[in-house]
Amino acid sequence: MTPTRVVAVCVVAEERRLDPRKPEQRTAIDKRPVDGPVDVGPLGPATDHVCDTRHHGGEEQAVYAYSEHEARHWAEELGRDLPPGWFGENLRLDGDTTDLVVGTRLRIGATLELEVTIPRTPCRTFALWSGEDDWLARFMARGDSGAYFRVLTPGPVAAGDPVVAVHVPEHGATVRDLFRATRPDRLRALLMAGDLPPKVERDATKALKRAD
Repeated sequence: MTPTRVVAVCVVAEERRLDPRKPEQRTAIDKRPVDGPVDVGPLGPATDHVCDTRHHGGEEQAVYAYSEHEARHWAEELGRDLPPGWFGENLRLDGDTTDLVVGTRLRIGATLELEVTIPRTPCRTFALWSGEDDWLARFMARGDSGAYFRVLTPGPVAAGDPVVAVHVPEHGATVRDLFRATRPDRLRALLMAGDLPPKVERDATKALKRAD
């Protein structure tokens, strides 16, 4: 189901130091819901930031979204509440994120327009944040990665804003296909579409090699 509504908008609450092996390393994974509209520009929400700019952020990973129903699956399995922001997401949406077609354009509210780029790659920081045993393996196995977006048209976003898909590419390759390296036919069609953002082309090329 394509998202139709923003459940919550989340930005960093405070920077954390989670890795005892790297006590100087900070992370902005601790995101929490905020009230009122937040302006979103080419690098994401104005009141948010990333610490590890080598692996996170940038124009092709400006906004990270996770699905409410995907979060509920995990909450039931883990037996704990996983509120908006727990996955480090900027947007908690009411419909699918991982199963969005790469390149789908979503209009949120009156102005903001986002385009689906790549899946989230879970890292050690995410594992430490979760506090769960074998978290990365479990997250990878389920495949509900959530989706990154680039910003096509800046604008404000707030909880409750409507979400409308204004364009869905015909190649059919989804974020999950990139994450799980499935459906090589779709991955080939995606690569043949051309004019892809660099990270999309990179991930699709890697996924196709794994799928083959």
